[in-house]
Amino acid sequence: MLRFIAHRLLQAVPVLFIIIAVSFFMLRLAPGGPFTAEKAIPPEILRNLEAHYGLDKPLHVQFFTYLGKVVLHGDLGPSFKYSNRTVNEIIADKLPVSLELGGLALLVALVLGLTFGILAALRRNTFLDYLYSTVGMLGICVPTFVFGPLLVLLFAIQLGWVNASGWYTWQDRVLPALTLGFVFSAYIMRLTRAGMLEVLHQDYIRTARAKGASEVRIVLRHALRGGLLPVVAFLGPGTADLLTGSFVIETIFQVPGLGREFVNSAFNRDYTLVLGTVILFAVLIVACNLVVDLVQVWLNPKLKFE
Repeated sequence: MLRFIAHRLLQAVPVLFIIIAVSFFMLRLAPGGPFTAEKAIPPEILRNLEAHYGLDKPLHVQFFTYLGKVVLHGDLGPSFKYSNRTVNEIIADKLPVSLELGGLALLVALVLGLTFGILAALRRNTFLDYLYSTVGMLGICVPTFVFGPLLVLLFAIQLGWVNASGWYTWQDRVLPALTLGFVFSAYIMRLTRAGMLEVLHQDYIRTARAKGASEVRIVLRHALRGGLLPVVAFLGPGTADLLTGSFVIETIFQVPGLGREFVNSAFNRDYTLVLGTVILFAVLIVACNLVVDLVQVWLNPKLKFE
């Protein structure tokens, strides 16, 4: 297993390098810059600002200087928008909010998706199956920027049960977590249903039924472990996306998380903050996929660490 982990980490090195390189040069080659959005700056002051941040050097020199700081010191550089703060400080401040939102949304997605998926598989081609499948299809088709405002209109404005925006009390967390979690629960529900249907037709399940095992025991003891393999594979990139929050969700509900900061940094041409956020997301995806591979081998011993 240790050799497998080391091999996967080595494979991630060139992937991360390509992500950093492509993001770096795309940002630099895009029209505009971190100081062009401000009011007109005298040319001499603009030259001094570019010299201070190293933007007057050739692109390849800027890239390898930035890459060396990231690899050797974990320094993501200063923010161009917030002159008194570094990218590391901004990420450390905003990331916990996105992780909390992602964790709550993941809990909602797993509870709804697994429950509805298992019930739909056990009641195949019945009213419950059609109902859960319809709800799952709605979750996939309806985008979050439509579903979120609908929840705000119903539960915040009409009923007044929760708050429409902010991140101060538990009432502020309900609608963002539900909106983000419901979308992912739809995918989990359909994958759970498909995986359970495949497992429930295996010979060992028929043997367990013939021996008189209860339906609950069959599902929890025998079928669930194999039926969840497609869900576990999906949770790799899905969990990374959830834990870092959603750009759209954080913008709709005014959540002060990293996703919202990423959107603002893109508009402000804050090169270092955009790059730092991209690197963080890439590392999280690599880590989540590695954990998923390990869990898949644990769930299915037929798989090997290869």
